[in-house]
Amino acid sequence: MNVLNPKASCPYSRDGAQNSPPPHVAGGQNVSFTTDSYEETFVLGLSLGKTLKKGGVVALEGPLGAGKTCLCSGICYALGVDEPVTSPTYTIIHEYEGRFPVYHIDAYRLSGPEDFEGAGGVEALYGGGVCLVEWAERVSASLPPSAVHVKIAISDAGKREIHISGSTGLRTEN
Repeated sequence: MNVLNPKASCPYSRDGAQNSPPPHVAGGQNVSFTTDSYEETFVLGLSLGKTLKKGGVVALEGPLGAGKTCLCSGICYALGVDEPVTSPTYTIIHEYEGRFPVYHIDAYRLSGPEDFEGAGGVEALYGGGVCLVEWAERVSASLPPSAVHVKIAISDAGKREIHISGSTGLRTEN
């Protein structure tokens, strides 16, 4: 991938990011990708973010260190967020401003739908923006049926196997 280091402040220009060809475009309900670096995972998030509209929900699952927050960083960047995206583990919900609000939720410390609702998760789901939910399996009963589901696994070689289901407009390259 020809991407400069997108960590922290995303030092490449927004115009360059919007004009760079996404690794995967058009079609599909269930797609799988393999990424080999932070940058490739970020670019996949960038591609996914370009497909999201107001009201979109992305439910992310995967072990610690799998790249959920990295993928969220790419999504946020595609949605016009200019600040660094960090894991909201201790605050539960981070709200970012881009073209519209982006609610980044970490459900790791939540014990279920009641905790999710108490933390403001339901308001975020219907807050007029895009909602990104890490550790979504902990609050799956609260998520809308239209949510895009992203499952990330780490292979023995350290690559990320990323499976996306739902209406995204992404497809694997042929």
